[in-house]
Amino acid sequence: MTHEDHVLRAQIEGEQRHLRTLYERLDALRGATAGRLAAASRENGGTPQARSERDAAVARHAERLARLEAADDGLCFGRLDLRDGGRRYIGRVGLRAEDDEGDPLLIDWRAPAARPFYVATALAPEGVRRRRHIVTRGRRVVDLDDEILTRPQPPGRAEHGSAVNGPVDGTPSADSPPPATAAEDRFTGQGEHIPLVGGAALLAAVSAERTGRMHDIVATLQAEQDAVIRSGHRGVLVVQGGPGTGKTAVALHRAAYLLYTQPRLAAGGVLVVGPSAAFLTYIGRVLPGLGETGALLSTVAGLYPGVEADRGESLAAAEVKGRAEMAAMVAAAVREHRTPPVGGITVEAAGERLLLDGPACRRAAGRAARTGLPYNRARQVFAREVIADLARRLAGAARDLADRLEADIADVLAESGVREAIRADLAAMDGVFDRTGDQGGPGDLLGAADVPALERELRHDSGVRAAIEALWPALTPQRLLEGLYADPSRLERAAPGLTPAERALLVRAPGGGWSPADVPLLDEAAELLGEDDQAARARESREHARRVAYAQGVLDIAAASRGGGGAPYAGDGPSGPGGADPLGGTGDVLTAADLIDARALAERHHSSSPATVAERARADRTWAFGHVIVDEAQELSPMAWRMLMRRCPGRSMTVVGDLAQTGDPAGASSWEQVLGPHVGDRFRLVRLSVNYRTPAEIMTAAADLLAAISPGTPPARSVRRTGVRPWRVRTTAAALPTVLAELAAAETAAGGGRLAVIVPQARASELGAAVAEVVPDVSFGPHPDLTRPAVVLGVRQAKGLEFDAVLVADPARIVAASPRGRNDLYVALTRATRRLGVLHAGPPPPEIARTITERRTVPE
Repeated sequence: MTHEDHVLRAQIEGEQRHLRTLYERLDALRGATAGRLAAASRENGGTPQARSERDAAVARHAERLARLEAADDGLCFGRLDLRDGGRRYIGRVGLRAEDDEGDPLLIDWRAPAARPFYVATALAPEGVRRRRHIVTRGRRVVDLDDEILTRPQPPGRAEHGSAVNGPVDGTPSADSPPPATAAEDRFTGQGEHIPLVGGAALLAAVSAERTGRMHDIVATLQAEQDAVIRSGHRGVLVVQGGPGTGKTAVALHRAAYLLYTQPRLAAGGVLVVGPSAAFLTYIGRVLPGLGETGALLSTVAGLYPGVEADRGESLAAAEVKGRAEMAAMVAAAVREHRTPPVGGITVEAAGERLLLDGPACRRAAGRAARTGLPYNRARQVFAREVIADLARRLAGAARDLADRLEADIADVLAESGVREAIRADLAAMDGVFDRTGDQGGPGDLLGAADVPALERELRHDSGVRAAIEALWPALTPQRLLEGLYADPSRLERAAPGLTPAERALLVRAPGGGWSPADVPLLDEAAELLGEDDQAARARESREHARRVAYAQGVLDIAAASRGGGGAPYAGDGPSGPGGADPLGGTGDVLTAADLIDARALAERHHSSSPATVAERARADRTWAFGHVIVDEAQELSPMAWRMLMRRCPGRSMTVVGDLAQTGDPAGASSWEQVLGPHVGDRFRLVRLSVNYRTPAEIMTAAADLLAAISPGTPPARSVRRTGVRPWRVRTTAAALPTVLAELAAAETAAGGGRLAVIVPQARASELGAAVAEVVPDVSFGPHPDLTRPAVVLGVRQAKGLEFDAVLVADPARIVAASPRGRNDLYVALTRATRRLGVLHAGPPPPEIARTITERRTVPE
């Protein structure tokens, strides 16, 4: 063992001692927090305020405990030795000594004091003399990587063990010589230097085998990424970056940073929107690993509660549904349902046939419209006006009938001379009848005071309810869209700007479920329709009354059972059995009824454990999030953007994507195009320029394709080369499934990480089955398991994912399948971190013919 090895070992032992101290403190904090959580959970919370305080305490302690538990893996990963002699340890959470005095034991990576760990360089050292990356496995230090920032260093490859520049106890020394090699710059062979921080740790991380799950990059963040994460921009921040630039990781770490620095955002939570369920599973551990549990991960299709958007449809239909003018179509469809008929309607009510004429219908509709309420809530106003009109008409009809009867009787009585006798008798009974009629006669049979009673009766009349439903039907978003799609004439009236062929794409019979492109339209309809919650409130009121009645029954049974001889509350004290209670009672047995009433008992047993922010947000379509992250944002349609903007009224958003990777026909061509209608030019655009994941050989292979998609756009600069050039194999259309299976088997047998076979979306099932016959441990289908050694993915499923090796099958079909097929092929080619192969039937697409070398045989 060399002297340098001995010194490195001693350095590791010194860091191990400090790490042990950190874990002891972490364990103590976790134990204390778990105790407080348990105590808070046991609180009864007798009053609504007490229950609210208990739930808040439970949520606070549970969140703190989750953060402390998440910090266990990779608790401390860095150290800063400052030029003034100070030292800072950087980690996942902040830890102070038990006495809470002196410098902190560990600084949270999001704190301002930790920023130099990510941005300090030899040219701008930020007061840092040495930056140390501490590599741990579990609770054990396994390696160290130091960077001396006293002066600029020549480019080279960082080597572990540069800690030899300090004494064996790890204390920084002013006269320690600089390392023989530096980690500030790394030469990729592309003719340029790329500034890196902690190059050895970074290259180890990006070169490691994939696991099928994304890990956080908190220990290896680079300066340009850190600048985005800590950006003070409070509105919409757009992060544009090519493949491998870490856009997703940056967005997730920015969410964690914002929750740390702006606690108010935690009340609304964070929404993370991704392109697919597989992608959400892939990134699902990042935020919990950073100690943040208040995030809801969802696709756009998953943002409408109660709707499973699994219906397939053509790309052309999805593109039409994604257009901004679809909002006008939905609004027109709603308006049509609130337009009363010109001729009015005849209503069967209370045994009468009443004509509710056109002007009356229009008056009621106008009053409802002027409230500005959504459709279903305005329907309540319309119904009230109609019922009031019908009650007045019914009362008028009754008065007319009474007048006719009185006239007929008067004629009869006049002839017999009885009328005068009746008048005399009525005069003698003064006060018994209300003499408000004409000429001192009896009042109307139905006066103004009787109209409200008639209205109450008419509300429950089946004929009236049927008439209101015909004039202004109650609508759900599903009912509205199903009716619209099923009626070509209604579609033409609602969307006159569409061509007949485009409208034909929307026509379908009711039922059959919903597609992802339908979800923003359902959301648009829900916003315009609103919810008529009168019935729901009535049901809840009845249910609450039932619970209270049941609780009262329980208390009555308990009270009845106390006559069996129980011990008195205070025992047999000095006053003797049955005497006065020393606490002021009567000596009777204390029962449940003495401690709690029926209403409180019902509420206590009905209350459930408090849901998390994410759980409440998932169930509430109108939830307003504190911050929204949109990944692969270039794929969203204008209608999807309308939906997301409703979820984030504060417009605190991080939008990440790459316009060169736009594959959805309804997706973005520019950020101004999709964001302009909502925020104008009030968004900030930043660009990530360094490719950490994809090796230079693969980016060169995709260079012609990128030039064809986005002329003039420079590719992100790769930080590394692997020495493995991409290849392609030519076969026939008939043999392609068999050859693909053979290639996949050979790649899997060779080992070296996880393999993705990326195929045209329409052939995913067919080619997945072909590969499965030869590679048993392969996963494919709507919900692939990314942790398997091999997966077969449709090109859309591969969005945002990464693998050690990738086989792209039938690239020509990928290009031809969509108006943006070349963008899809670009995505497929740039998913690999090590090896890339292409299998094509016939000539390859011209965009890859020059840049990817053909091989005649299956590569070994």
